[in-house]
Parts: sequence; structure tokens; C-alpha cells
Amino acid sequence: MRVIFIQDVKGKGKKGETKNVAEGYARNYLLPNNLAKEATTGNVKDLEAQKKSNEKKVQAELDEAKAFKEELEKITITIPAKAGEGGRLFGAVSTKQIAEALAKEVKKIDKRKIQLDDPIRSLGYTKVPIKIHSDVTAIVNVHVKEV
Repeated sequence: MRVIFIQDVKGKGKKGETKNVAEGYARNYLLPNNLAKEATTGNVKDLEAQKKSNEKKVQAELDEAKAFKEELEKITITIPAKAGEGGRLFGAVSTKQIAEALAKEVKKIDKRKIQLDDPIRSLGYTKVPIKIHSDVTAIVNVHVKEV
């Protein structure tokens, strides 16, 4: 029997897949537990329409992320910090401080999306990557200046 999986079924198929399974397995397990539905022409058309709408939604999110990337790369964030001799900071500028400064300038960004390997420990300009989308990463200029 040909079925369309509504949910992932371990060892059988993933959500959205159309596969042939044993008649008894489909009738006694998959269909009653709402894990799959029969692959009729109407259900197949519904699945295709759903896939197209998901593709459009993903493309719209990607376009929005690219536009936001352009906006982010135009700005420079200034963070004041106390420094000692040689331009070394007494503390460090963390992702939390960068996220707070971004919230004041543009919009709120989760600090976990800021990909800073080590906190900034010196005065000057630093390029900081921010992962906006799985395929889009923006580079923001952060200027740490002495108070």
C-alpha cells in the first residue's frame, strides 16, 4: 500500500515522504495512529502544494535575512570600556554587551548568534560575525573606545 508519512517513523520514512509499505502495517498501525495517510491523488496534490508553500516561506526568510545583513554591515557599534596601559581593557567586551548595543542601534539579536571566539580585550575596531540565518552571516564592526 502506498502511503504519505505525516510524521517521522523510525526505520520506515520521514515526514512528507511517499512510500510503499505492507498493507497490514498501514491499516493496523500507521493509519490509526495518524502517522501516515493513504497516497490518493488528492492527498498527493495537497502534499505538493504544501511543499511549494514551504519553499516560498523559506525563500522569503532568506531574502529578509539578506536584507537585514546589508543593514547590519553598514553600521558600526561603539562600546565604551575602561582600559589600562597599551590599550588593554580591564575587563572584556562580551557577546552580551554587543547584543545590548545592537538592540539600541538596530534591533534585538540573541547573543548566542554572535560568533565571537574570545571576548574582545583591546581597544580599537573588531569585525564580529553574526549568524542571522543558516546561510547568512553578517560582519559587524565593533569599536571599543576608552571611557
